[in-house]
Amino acid sequence: MASSVIESEVFLAFSTYATIVILKMMLMSPMTAYFRFTRKSFANQEDTGMAKTPEERKKMLVGNPDVERVRRCHLNDLENIIPFVVIGLLYTLTGPDLSTALLHFRVFVGSRLFHTVAYVLPLPQPSRALAWMSGMVVTFSMAYRVLSAAHL
Repeated sequence: MASSVIESEVFLAFSTYATIVILKMMLMSPMTAYFRFTRKSFANQEDTGMAKTPEERKKMLVGNPDVERVRRCHLNDLENIIPFVVIGLLYTLTGPDLSTALLHFRVFVGSRLFHTVAYVLPLPQPSRALAWMSGMVVTFSMAYRVLSAAHL
């Protein structure tokens, strides 16, 4: 059973798309660091070592809206990608049709990529909200399939 699941086209597709969104989520940390250094906005006193004066250090500890925007985007990824990966894995075990599974996976990945662009640039609303909502609908759709297939 286990080898047939791992070898299935649905599982291989899921593995690919899950890896894409996990890597995207992981890249948010270096993006946050980039924004912190370019905006000279740090969260911790010890990170302000490049400052020459105490006044400069104080200025570097003030929050920056660009840094906070990237951080919130990363937090949103954590809140949405982790459930997608867990529920998506369970979904693959229900034996869904490949074309239906691909639709779920592709819409989710597209929604998260667009969500990041809409958040970081920022694009006008409701672009970010629609991206978030479409990803959420996909995850709930897969969860419904998992629960429907359950033998309680």
